[in-house]
Amino acid sequence: QVQLVESGGGSVQAGGSLRLSCAASGYTFSSMRMAWFRQAPGKEREGVAYINTDSGNTYYADSVKGRFTISQDNAKNTVYLQMNSLKPEDTAMYYCAARTSVPGASVFDRRTYNYWGQGTQVTVSS
Repeated sequence: QVQLVESGGGSVQAGGSLRLSCAASGYTFSSMRMAWFRQAPGKEREGVAYINTDSGNTYYADSVKGRFTISQDNAKNTVYLQMNSLKPEDTAMYYCAARTSVPGASVFDRRTYNYWGQGTQVTVSS
């Protein structure tokens, strides 16, 4: 049974940092591709960072490039999202998601993700 458990959210002031963690279990870690999505109130869920846990390749939404870093720890079956220089517009519920390899699909097409965590709230005040 695949499980994704996020942690690390919280409240920070603009310019601050947070690190989110997503602990995965129930499958071979390198067999899934993983991403972080976020959803603000009244908005659609959007992808922010993606990592191919087999190759290590990463992709970022333009809105977070240069500020967010996605990484993995294979020994802990965990994916991280380091968020620096946070802005009020980064406020959202952040979700970890996993999918098998889907050739040709956008890395941020949420319809292709089979497994989701419960989410962790990030609030950035100005």
